[in-house]
Amino acid sequence: MSRTPLHPTREQIELPMVLDCLSDPIRLAIVCQLAQQERVSELCCGDFYSLAGKSNLAYHFAKLRECGLMLTRVAGTNRFMRLRREDLDARFPGLLDAVIKSASKDAERLLLSTEGEVIEAG
Repeated sequence: MSRTPLHPTREQIELPMVLDCLSDPIRLAIVCQLAQQERVSELCCGDFYSLAGKSNLAYHFAKLRECGLMLTRVAGTNRFMRLRREDLDARFPGLLDAVIKSASKDAERLLLSTEGEVIEAG
């Protein structure tokens, strides 16, 4: 039994699924955080503990992976995540950049900090 999580192919990534997935503030924060680090490295599960609990994050990671926004690589007991920018840009040119730019501008309204973590509404 393979431990490699299933990912949709580039052609299987559907715009309604991507947009639906991005409508959740925690998933949007995860995507923003991944985008900030994508040129440096992959991120692991522990890098997102400030956003939610482990089981809640596992749910959000699965949703992001299943819709095609994120790639998960398993190495031993660790899971490393990165955006599927190349696939997303090929399917929907400019979408990911527009979403990240908008989320950065609307961080306070979307309950995101500029670092991508979810904060309490005051």
